[in-house]
Amino acid sequence: MREILDLVEARLRTALGEPDARADVTFLGTDRIEVLRFVDGDVVRYATLGMSAQPMADPTSPLADPVKGPRAELVLSVRAGLADTDQVLRPLAVLAASPQVEGLIVAPGASLDLGQPLWPGAPFGCVLVAEPGGLVEDLELDAPMDPVRFLPLLPMTHNEAAWKRVRGAQELQERWLSQGTDLRDPLRGSVALD
Repeated sequence: MREILDLVEARLRTALGEPDARADVTFLGTDRIEVLRFVDGDVVRYATLGMSAQPMADPTSPLADPVKGPRAELVLSVRAGLADTDQVLRPLAVLAASPQVEGLIVAPGASLDLGQPLWPGAPFGCVLVAEPGGLVEDLELDAPMDPVRFLPLLPMTHNEAAWKRVRGAQELQERWLSQGTDLRDPLRGSVALD
């Protein structure tokens, strides 16, 4: 497990540079989840480290395979200095622990709902899991293990999350794109939905 996490951290450092801060959270009955912070100009990126230590298991399966299965880490990018986004560390760790705690498989197109703001005063309590591969490339592991995928998280307002449930992730992303929405703006309002 530690070897996998060392490889994951090395991949994050290669893609994002040196982290300037890190915090760890442990929930009862789960492995430790760390959150690393990377600053790149006016953008702050938070990446989880620990979610990929174990493969995510199908909640309907009677036995979890300790080797095979999807592995992932989460990456959130926001504009620096506009909000107290460093308070997102614990909520991100909660999301990263959800496969262990709730038996979820976190995959692109999924919505993850915290039931509380991502940080104090945030207009977002949910995130949309986006497609991996843009910011941090997948990390191939020795067979038969699946690669570690680095999944970007896109903050959603409650209205956007409700619209996404009805219309789907693709339509919400197209709406964001057509409206020129800055998804890194920690203070942005909901996109116009009709």
